[in-house]
Amino acid sequence: MTTVAPSSSPSSEPSLYGTLLAGGLLLLVVHGLGRFIFTPLLPYLVADGQVTAPQGAAVATWNYLGYLIGAILAIRWHRIHHIRRMLPLFLLVHLVTTLILTQTDNLTAIAANRWLNGVANGVVFVQAPALILEWLVLRGRPDLSGLVYIGVGIGLLVSSGLVSGTATSLSGAERWWPALLLSVPLAWWGTVRLRALNVPDRAPDDTGRHPPNQPLLDRASIPLFLSYAGAGLGYILPMTFLPLLASLELPAGHWLVDGTWLIAALFTIPASWLWNHLGARIGDLRALRLNFLIQLLGVLAALVSPGPVGLVLCAALVGSTFLGTVLLTLRIGRALHPQQGPRLSAALVALYGFTQMVGPWLTKYWLEAGGTLLSAFGIGVAALALGLVFAFLVPSGFRR
Repeated sequence: MTTVAPSSSPSSEPSLYGTLLAGGLLLLVVHGLGRFIFTPLLPYLVADGQVTAPQGAAVATWNYLGYLIGAILAIRWHRIHHIRRMLPLFLLVHLVTTLILTQTDNLTAIAANRWLNGVANGVVFVQAPALILEWLVLRGRPDLSGLVYIGVGIGLLVSSGLVSGTATSLSGAERWWPALLLSVPLAWWGTVRLRALNVPDRAPDDTGRHPPNQPLLDRASIPLFLSYAGAGLGYILPMTFLPLLASLELPAGHWLVDGTWLIAALFTIPASWLWNHLGARIGDLRALRLNFLIQLLGVLAALVSPGPVGLVLCAALVGSTFLGTVLLTLRIGRALHPQQGPRLSAALVALYGFTQMVGPWLTKYWLEAGGTLLSAFGIGVAALALGLVFAFLVPSGFRR
């Protein structure tokens, strides 16, 4: 027996693409204006004297930790009625923490707010796509679900543009105002649209309790989890250190020192559409295996040819694939466990968040042990190779 949210008349039924737009804008808010905007902001905050480079790195780590905790919380709050309550709450947390950042230069306050902003990011990044996927499944259009991640790619460019466009007019804590002012209307509009979705929730039994969840780990899902762990560890190294690698391997002032990040961002924008389309055409699992292979070749290119050609290939191939890994894996997980899609999505994102923290940590110890940044990219190659192997172990006999 299921409890259905209040029904909508045909005239008030949300449109498919309007819903995808709403979800994409929420991801733009929490990922682009929450997480990614700190990357282009950091050099300016250091120049303003608000933080030092090591302090900025520590603040970024706190944000990553918050993201991991948010994804873990989403495992607990995975039912539809949880999402309806938690999604607006954590979007409000994003807005409040960003507002506080516009008012303080205190390092402890900055780190605490970036941690809490990361928690909000983790919850919203799980819950918004999961709710939309469940809604699309009911309408027989799960093949469209990956389009919501276009918001992440556009968020990379929007955040960069906001920072560079206000670089000379703002300083210190003031630099957070553009992110806040853009977040408010986008978060409000997206929240209103998603709360209007008519998605059923499992009803409690006669004792007032919800039916117990089935185990998330089984013969079908374990290879998928291990594959996704390889993806998280493999992609985070170039997406964190590629500009630094370019500065070490190329002459001073070479355009690729900054250009590698721009190339990755540009290739990220159409990636969600591309892999969503390929998944619909050839099947999500085949598309995922192809995705891993291309991403692996991208990191390998930087490792074996750390000149302009290898760096451009790495930026383009990793930028065009990592969001595809996310959307294909989450959709496959939902197909493997259709009765607990949001819960499985949360568990996968939590694992992905953990491996994203492990990658820079391993690199730090590798460098301290005398290794080079270039050779550290071998960790990414090995992780993606293992991810590809485990992707071939995921059973193919499921309905998309």
